[in-house]
Amino acid sequence: MTGWRIGYAGGPKVLIDAMRKIQSQSTTNPCSISQWAAVEALNGPQEFLEDWCAVFRRRRDLVVSALNAIDGIDCPVPDGAFYVYPSIEGLIGKTSAGGTRITGDETFATALLEEAGVAVVFGAAFGLSPNFRVSYAASDEHLTKACARIAHFCTTLT
Repeated sequence: MTGWRIGYAGGPKVLIDAMRKIQSQSTTNPCSISQWAAVEALNGPQEFLEDWCAVFRRRRDLVVSALNAIDGIDCPVPDGAFYVYPSIEGLIGKTSAGGTRITGDETFATALLEEAGVAVVFGAAFGLSPNFRVSYAASDEHLTKACARIAHFCTTLT
């Protein structure tokens, strides 16, 4: 349910209690529309899920492969979600064609947006420096184009 910002968890009581404490202080309740969407997602038809899983696995593999082909980027394969968190540790200290010195994931993400037109989220927002986040909940065409732009941007770093 990408974009609905709703979820649930099950597990040992001690773990769920700890999760509840953290979650209750960091978010508000989901709106009623999201709640009804979740009910329908759980109770509605499930036949499409196998095909969707295959599509997202393909997209994940496309993005991971393309990013791992770029010198200075290391992209592990995630087990779930719709995101990858590649490391740019090998690019820190380099300078972009536009003159931005890459000092970390935030300068990388900003320069990538301004110079290559690709929006990513810097990893520090998730406690994951020096990584950045790429969503693969997009079409193969858009993902291929974005990865090509990222690759081009990185090859121009000096």
